[in-house]
Amino acid sequence: MKSYEELLKNAKKNLPDKMQGGERFEPPRARVQLQGSKAIIQNFDIICQKLRRDPKFLAKYLGKELAVPSAIDGPRLILHGKIYERQINERLSNFIKAYVICNECSRPDTKIVESGSGVKMLVCEACGARAPAK
Repeated sequence: MKSYEELLKNAKKNLPDKMQGGERFEPPRARVQLQGSKAIIQNFDIICQKLRRDPKFLAKYLGKELAVPSAIDGPRLILHGKIYERQINERLSNFIKAYVICNECSRPDTKIVESGSGVKMLVCEACGARAPAK
């Protein structure tokens, strides 16, 4: 029977050279194309999939935050105003902090559920924390 130290050395020897480091969640960045007085988020569908949020919810949030009308056009979001990529990505970052990242464990494994009283709750699937969404 091997000792604990021998088992530990064997386990360390079998580890890969580089372990995966850092956080597994990479916040998505919007790819924006300006067309006249419209800003078009080309990868809007991919952003919604990564964040696991309803496209209508995110479109409504961005429209309100940027004070412009918005319309979903297939995989794209059209914002009816001349808005630059930096501004959109700032608002997207704020959305992620408010509606995606758990306040307790800082993980993105959350979902939004509506309670019986109509209050939207951010529920973490990793730690079980519940917090009201803004």
